[in-house]
Amino acid sequence: MIEPKIAEAYQDLIDIDANLNRLVKSIELLNYINPLNIESEKKKFFASKFKYEPQFKYPKIKFNGYKLHRLFFSQRLERINDEDIRQLYEDIIYEYSGLIECIETIGKGRKFYYNSLKSFGTPTENYIENAKFILRFDDSEFDEDMLPMYNADDAVSYFNEFAKRYDFSFNIKTSTNIAAAAMVLNNSQTLVIRKNHKFSKNQLQVLANHEIGVHMVTTFNAVEQPLKVFSNGFPNNVETQEGLAVLSEYMSDCLTLTRLKELSFRIIAVESLAKGYSFSDTFDLLFNQHKLNRDKAFSITLRVHRGCGFTKDHLYLTGLKKIYDLNISGEDISNLLTGKVNLEYSELIQKLQDKGLAKAARHYTDSYLKNNNSNTNLDFILKSLK
Repeated sequence: MIEPKIAEAYQDLIDIDANLNRLVKSIELLNYINPLNIESEKKKFFASKFKYEPQFKYPKIKFNGYKLHRLFFSQRLERINDEDIRQLYEDIIYEYSGLIECIETIGKGRKFYYNSLKSFGTPTENYIENAKFILRFDDSEFDEDMLPMYNADDAVSYFNEFAKRYDFSFNIKTSTNIAAAAMVLNNSQTLVIRKNHKFSKNQLQVLANHEIGVHMVTTFNAVEQPLKVFSNGFPNNVETQEGLAVLSEYMSDCLTLTRLKELSFRIIAVESLAKGYSFSDTFDLLFNQHKLNRDKAFSITLRVHRGCGFTKDHLYLTGLKKIYDLNISGEDISNLLTGKVNLEYSELIQKLQDKGLAKAARHYTDSYLKNNNSNTNLDFILKSLK
């Protein structure tokens, strides 16, 4: 993977990277944040006429948090001679330490919320205004509920067919215990589909371009990197990764104003956490004030209230704006597909490649090859965001 002379010169870095890789395997947040009893709690919530506060249960933690913290901070980073690379690994250790604290406090009230804030932040005033700006637009011409719907088995068939355009293979499984319609588990290279979800044709296209076209592409590009940090994740990589994924929706002409509004409603819902809203309060905000149907209102509320306050969802729109602006400026975004990386480390990624410590992306998001977006309103909106 790394030429012998380069490996000899950077042996301390390679050893530290391997150590962190062994430690981080058990702390994939998505393995822990999704409740185990979503369906039963959803039924109780609807039966109560939206007054019941769901009591979610979560998977048991499979690691010793204190021991992991100690092992992360025992790494001899001073042995990494390059200052930029050493700073990256320092940032990484703090990032992973924060994820441990997030997982350890899932379901433990505001403790988890404050740990989530440290790892994922919360929307700024500008992005709250951006969300409200998007919500002013009329999307009534596109009503997914009036279109033919597909079940999870149909979705599996669709994703298997879509995957043929890429030369990697991954697992697909269904589950009732996920908050999203579909998600990628990076460590196991698995696309998980919500078993009882009904998909429109457009949503299948959205998810295929989003989950396979970007999240799986970056998963498999990362596997080929000499340094495991590309797989385990750069600090604060969620915003960049989700921005790339939604850009793929846009470029493949399946990003709709309805979808853009959904991302905006997520920001509104995350903002409600800061105000101390309960699950039923946030649902009421979306269902009664913003007139979302009850299933969509429940889904968005679940996404942000899982764990007791998960703020990650505000990053989809902020990430899209940053990656969209980068793309229309003519910048090459291929290095952002090299793994679970962050736009802020673009120069360092190039530096690692120049030193023979990283590789260019072999798999490339096919929707990026040509901009097929036909919705001029989306361009107006995205260019207008602050």
